[in-house]
Amino acid sequence: MRSTRLTRREALRRIGLGLGALTASGARTARAAQTRKKRRPNFVFILTDDLGWGDPKCFGHPYIKTPALDRLAGQGTLLTQFYVNNPVCSPSRTAFMTGHFPARHGVHQHFARREQNKQRGMPNWLAPDVTTVTDLLKRAGYATAHFGKWHLCGGGIPEAPTPSAYGIDEHRTMNSSGPGWDVRKDPYFRAHSTGLFVDETIRFVQKHRDRPFFVNLWTLVPHATLKPTPEELKAYESLTVDTGAFKGSMRRYLSQAPKLDSQMKVYAAAVTGMDQALGRLFAKLDELGLADNTLIFFTSDNGPEDYHVRNARNAGVGSPGPFRGRKRSIYEGGVRTSCIVRWPGHVPAGRRDEESVITAVDFLPTVCRLAGADVPAIQPDGEDVSDILLGKPRPRRKPIFWEWRGGVAGDPAYRPPPLAIREGKWKLLVGPDGSSRELYDIPNDPAEKTNLASKHPDVARRLAEKVLAWKKALPK
Repeated sequence: MRSTRLTRREALRRIGLGLGALTASGARTARAAQTRKKRRPNFVFILTDDLGWGDPKCFGHPYIKTPALDRLAGQGTLLTQFYVNNPVCSPSRTAFMTGHFPARHGVHQHFARREQNKQRGMPNWLAPDVTTVTDLLKRAGYATAHFGKWHLCGGGIPEAPTPSAYGIDEHRTMNSSGPGWDVRKDPYFRAHSTGLFVDETIRFVQKHRDRPFFVNLWTLVPHATLKPTPEELKAYESLTVDTGAFKGSMRRYLSQAPKLDSQMKVYAAAVTGMDQALGRLFAKLDELGLADNTLIFFTSDNGPEDYHVRNARNAGVGSPGPFRGRKRSIYEGGVRTSCIVRWPGHVPAGRRDEESVITAVDFLPTVCRLAGADVPAIQPDGEDVSDILLGKPRPRRKPIFWEWRGGVAGDPAYRPPPLAIREGKWKLLVGPDGSSRELYDIPNDPAEKTNLASKHPDVARRLAEKVLAWKKALPK
């Protein structure tokens, strides 16, 4: 009978082959891991509509339930000094997309019909030859998409460019000339809208999961008018609001609301419904194995609506937190918005950054830096704050400027001078002739209660000169 016993040489040879196979397999695994590590990050930019700084539970709201956003915050960083560059929709969106203060493009209020745009000295849409963040990422090899609200063009203008003119590969949008949804088919369309936008976003990321992608998901909620579903309302059917649970001017504002409990029930239900839809997207990114290589940037286009606006009784009980002012005001409550950034393994988890001052025009240069995309000579007004997002707070290098040419609803105390600058700890608001100066030490007086212009006239004068020079340099 033939022996099956191996010689020492044969045994060693076979062991060597086995080790070689294991080594080759290990090398392949290591190369795959290295490839994943080197792959450029994906980006999901979630921009809500009229959400107040203090509305997410993780930013301190006493009643609104936002479990998905709370988990997102626990896995990422809260930025408590994040600013948009205008207190209403279209100009704020212009800043995110272009890296420029919106006044540079003549966008001062929301895009409307031709007659209104003309009266406001505005174009009918954002010029398509303007370089956008999606232009730059598309050139760098990213798949790009936009789902949800657009509003970078006026209403009723069929020849307005579609989002594809701005470097966007796939889009389905509202307030746009591109393909959208027939809202007449669903009486609860607004309540369902975030879910529909999430469906499109999930389809897009599944399609492009093997290449870097950038997607804008811009919600309609909680902009007026709100009509949450009966199921969404049920979670708040027993809610009774205690105004003492709120801080600053919000307490007095809510005490004068016409029907506070019912208003808050509707608003809270709408925000929670939006949160649930976003949670489905976050879960899908986990399921697809994309979460670790996807940077999620969440914020709002401006501060919360005011219930003195005709159709906004329910939408008008959003919270600006402890800050003065609401939508249409360049006091803090109108331009300071809640912001959450998550990128596992890169952006620190469970962190609350109360030191760094970041703004919407920083979005383009920061995303391009993280994506390895070139920023040509477009002279962004913002700065690359990728180091801050990755966990290294520092003082801001560039000032922030605002110009507001519209009116302000409600409380006269929310109506500031039309120009403002934030530099270091100081924020100055001033009239176009240099008068009506209001100077605030924001870290020590975030509610803007104490005007220090007379106490620090040198600071007020220096900042006034800067913001008036900026105003003078804008296109007429």
